[in-house]
Amino acid sequence: MPAAVSAWPELGYAAQQVVQAPSDGEYLNHLLRAIQDARKGGQSQQLLSSLTRYSTDREAEIERICISNHQGFVTSVNQLLHVRDGTGHLASDILSLNQSMQSSTEKLAEQKKALVDSRGVRQNIDEATEALRDCLEVLRLANQVHDLLGRKSHYSALRALDELQNVHLKEISQYKIADMIQRSVPATKKLIAEAVMSDLNTWLFRIRETEAFLGQVAFYHTEQRRARQKDRAERSQYLANFKLNTAIELVSDETDEFDVLDNEDVQVDFTPLYECLHIHNALGQTEKFRAEYAMTRRQQKDLLMPVSITLKEDDEGVSLNELLEGMAGFAVVERATMTKAPEARSTSDVDELWDSMCQQAISLTSSALQEVNNAELILKIKTVFALFIQTMESWNYSVATLDGFLLQLFEKYAELLKRRFSDDFQEIVSTDDYMPMPINKLEEYDKVVSVSWYTPDKPRVEIQFPCVLPFSQMYPLCCIDIRNFLNQFWFFPDDHFLQSKMTDETLRGSLDELLSNSVCRLLIERLNSQYLGQIVQILINLEHFEVACQELEIALAEGRRGASAQGQVILGATEEFRSNKKTAEKRIFELVNSKIDDLIGTAEYDWMALIVEKEPSSYMQTLTRYLSNIMNSVLLGLPAEIKELIYFDALSHAATMILNLPLSSEVKRINPNGVAALAKDVQYLTEFVDTLGNPVLSENLDELQQTISLMQADNSDDFYDISTRNKKYGRVDALHGPVLLEKLTHTVQSASSIRSDKFQALSSRFGMKS
Repeated sequence: MPAAVSAWPELGYAAQQVVQAPSDGEYLNHLLRAIQDARKGGQSQQLLSSLTRYSTDREAEIERICISNHQGFVTSVNQLLHVRDGTGHLASDILSLNQSMQSSTEKLAEQKKALVDSRGVRQNIDEATEALRDCLEVLRLANQVHDLLGRKSHYSALRALDELQNVHLKEISQYKIADMIQRSVPATKKLIAEAVMSDLNTWLFRIRETEAFLGQVAFYHTEQRRARQKDRAERSQYLANFKLNTAIELVSDETDEFDVLDNEDVQVDFTPLYECLHIHNALGQTEKFRAEYAMTRRQQKDLLMPVSITLKEDDEGVSLNELLEGMAGFAVVERATMTKAPEARSTSDVDELWDSMCQQAISLTSSALQEVNNAELILKIKTVFALFIQTMESWNYSVATLDGFLLQLFEKYAELLKRRFSDDFQEIVSTDDYMPMPINKLEEYDKVVSVSWYTPDKPRVEIQFPCVLPFSQMYPLCCIDIRNFLNQFWFFPDDHFLQSKMTDETLRGSLDELLSNSVCRLLIERLNSQYLGQIVQILINLEHFEVACQELEIALAEGRRGASAQGQVILGATEEFRSNKKTAEKRIFELVNSKIDDLIGTAEYDWMALIVEKEPSSYMQTLTRYLSNIMNSVLLGLPAEIKELIYFDALSHAATMILNLPLSSEVKRINPNGVAALAKDVQYLTEFVDTLGNPVLSENLDELQQTISLMQADNSDDFYDISTRNKKYGRVDALHGPVLLEKLTHTVQSASSIRSDKFQALSSRFGMKS
């Protein structure tokens, strides 16, 4: 026992513990532990041998004990036999259990290995599932981007794409699909940009179709503002001083709010523009977008402007109204874009397009104006342009270029008015009868006086009909045309194109030219007529036209506005009529003197008559009768000072011509009877002049009378005495007197010789040849 135990100390100790176990439970525990340790150590047989030896030793010990106590021994032997049987069974069970545990242990190891293997697979599956889930989410977001594009949700698509790129793709960056999707992002962004630009182009196309109507709405709004301003001006004279778009007018019109871009008739939604701009900002392509948008608007501007326009309503083609309405709508959208989306449109871009449109519109209109010869059409064109200018001015556009074009229109308008009224004046002047205008009833009189610049000599109640006005019919007709000309001239200025210094000067110059060239010049051309009555009537008309010009100068000065209101207006036609009155007077002098020449030319004096004539010559009687008739008929309508001047000139001319009769070189000798005949006629003429009651007129006959007195003087030597001659013959020409005295025939030769000597002396003194 000790040797066995020492040989296998561990087994011995284990077997000892098994045998010495205090209870069956512990016995089994120790036994099982010993079997397990022996199995592990490969000492099962040794354990069995130890237990067998221990059992043998115990039997021997029992036998010794039993010998001393047989009964007890027998009992013990029986018990041991029973234990031995149990031990055998136990050993068998232990071997069976050992085999079973060995088999279970192997299976458990296999299962554990399988479990470890399954856990790795499961982890791989979980990781693959998570990766697949992330990839599916990325694919879902990628598909969602395209779905949003299909639903026109461009900004949402861009945000989804941004989330996909910056968040989800980073989570699956190790997979190839992430790289594929990442490479497709720029193309998708480009697709979004193209889609939003496509929508914007569609919006711009619709805007282009709406711009003309938008312009109409803007024009209508401006007309409504005009009407309201007119009503306010009628109620308050102070407000009448302010035109449309001034600060006062804008403040006064604040209560009537109207949005041209959003009203019952038209609504312009800028959402596509905002979205497009926002997306390009997000893409970092703002400058590219601005360049593309600017190019598109330039192209639309070019499409808006036609090759040519028509200014007449019945002509085919684009009308001026259509052009300006389209331009107004285009400009309103541009200004609204600049205000609502300043990043999309700059002030310089908008103003550049505006200036370009204005220049093209002016060029198109100027080309079409070449065929316009109707002032009323020019007025309509101005009205359309003025409405356009006021509308655009309210949108803060510069209208200086258009205002300059209005001045060109005004010049064209003035030229057409001048041409038309020039034709009217020429027809009036050429068809006039140049006779004092007869008036048959009061209504005619009032009408003529109301349109003419004429102040009657008598009060209206004292005038009896029929009557005759001093001027001919052309004067009131011209006055009517002048008033119409002024009214039509003043039709052009309105609440925008205000009357200015330039318009006032154009009006003055045009009116001056009409009066000077179309009235005064034509009247002067008719002074070539040989009919005295016509010349006299022209003179009377010139007199009234001079008065009309003076009245017009006052009217033009009162009608001036602004800075041009200062100073006096002077018409050159006033001086033209005034100076040409002298021309008409000279022509009257010429005709009267020509008639006088003709009458005096019929004089037949017998300078050597044998008898004294008892009656005045027939030519003298005809001459005085002629002078009396023209003064009481033809010259009756002339002012008194002009009549006196004509009389004065006519008598002076007649006296000169009568004096030239005896001075003629054909008259060689004159006897006292011839002088008496001449004296008779001069006396007759003197008496006629005295009947006129104007002493000044008689002075024209002083030289003639003194010459006759000299020729009839008994002592002609007084003429050669300076002191005496100045008293008696002061008006006698110093050269004519000796000539006439030389022609007188006397019986006394000595007197003749004396006169001859004195004549020679006077001749040499005055440088005359004998």
